[in-house]
Amino acid sequence: MHARRMLALLSLLITTSLFAAPPTNQSKPGSDVRTTTLANGMKVIVWPDSDIPNVAMYIWYKAGARNERPGITGLSHFFEHMMFNGAKKYGPGEFDRVMEANGGANNAYTSSDVTVYQNWFPRSAMELIFDLEADRIQHLAFDDKIIESERGVVYSERRLRTDNSNQGLLNEQVQATAFVAHPYQFPVIGWPSDIESWTKKDLQDYFRTYYAPNNATMIVVGDVTPDEVFALAKKYIEPIPAQKPPEPVRTVEPEQTGERRVTITKDAQVPLVQIAYHIGSARDADAEALDLLFAILTRGDSSRLHQRLVEQEQIALGVGGFLDRGFDPGLAWVAMTLSANADTAKAEAILDEELAKIGKDGPTAAELTKAKNIQVADFWRSLKTISGKAQAVGSNEVFRGDWEALFSAPARYEAVTAEQIKQVAARVFRNTNRTVGVLTPPAATPESKEAAR
Repeated sequence: MHARRMLALLSLLITTSLFAAPPTNQSKPGSDVRTTTLANGMKVIVWPDSDIPNVAMYIWYKAGARNERPGITGLSHFFEHMMFNGAKKYGPGEFDRVMEANGGANNAYTSSDVTVYQNWFPRSAMELIFDLEADRIQHLAFDDKIIESERGVVYSERRLRTDNSNQGLLNEQVQATAFVAHPYQFPVIGWPSDIESWTKKDLQDYFRTYYAPNNATMIVVGDVTPDEVFALAKKYIEPIPAQKPPEPVRTVEPEQTGERRVTITKDAQVPLVQIAYHIGSARDADAEALDLLFAILTRGDSSRLHQRLVEQEQIALGVGGFLDRGFDPGLAWVAMTLSANADTAKAEAILDEELAKIGKDGPTAAELTKAKNIQVADFWRSLKTISGKAQAVGSNEVFRGDWEALFSAPARYEAVTAEQIKQVAARVFRNTNRTVGVLTPPAATPESKEAAR
């Protein structure tokens, strides 16, 4: 069983595509990237890398919770499962079996904005992989038994990752409260009643619209030449007909004008606090300043929030941050796992002090330098592998509309000043701009206290 879903749950790491000047003994990164657009609208981007005789193929579909509606929430994630369950030429189980028999592996993940299918394989299997992908893009099977089987799998996944997870449950409720109009309010995995009631027609209609080649971008990185990839794409993918483009998401989330709160009482060993602040989209002019701000606040044991909440006050066991932004304005999350019996109000007050401080005074020169150094290391680590390159190029192409934006990152980050970070912090970390979620165990009764003694 493949781990086929990357949930948008809170992480203690900030993952971003970051910057550095290329080593002087190497050509400029990305100088050999080539692109073409097929007649059916699919864009294909190829980055040759002959370090090892392997290839990474990532296919990005603009299909996520953002494209759903009440009644069909979770369908994007459901197709993450269905796309591995048989088509016309390769039947149930054949996609995995054939790929693995030829030395390959695969995975996929779904977010609020996209679903990404990932293939890794030796270059000798490249034409076979194109054949496998073409078959499921054009001829995915909608077998009733498989649909019901995968429905059960998805429902079990929801119980595991959300219903029976305190972090997941709180995250879902805060997300649904932070957005009152925009479809980012929908959980990627879907609401329980929708999972139970999707129809075959719902699936077929959604697939026809969102899994069309004109709604996808293919990234191929590895021991290949652009010409051979383009030839295979024209042979196997280009004959697949384009479809009418999906309807655009027109809803704009209204500006939040007052703090919102979610309180959950649930059996738990420790209290949890999650706070979500509204921020811009992936194309926002302040995106790089936000990356650096959150690195200063949450990255590593020397970060501001760890030092204050974990080391000094010892009120939290851990604190982290996560920037969740896509095609539309998203959320900046701060999450605290508190010590047993900790006062959640006190923890919030301490957190507020630290956020207000950086909004008033900005970061120190040392903090800004440290944040940029962290980003440099992340950047080069991510581009050392063909998978990292495919992810970085695809992310910039799909979310920024320009794969070359990856390589202009050095100038964007180098231009960020302490004053910009200060201004961003002051604008984002406002009480009227946030949704606070608190999960605590039930209050102890006199009887339970006596039993504990």
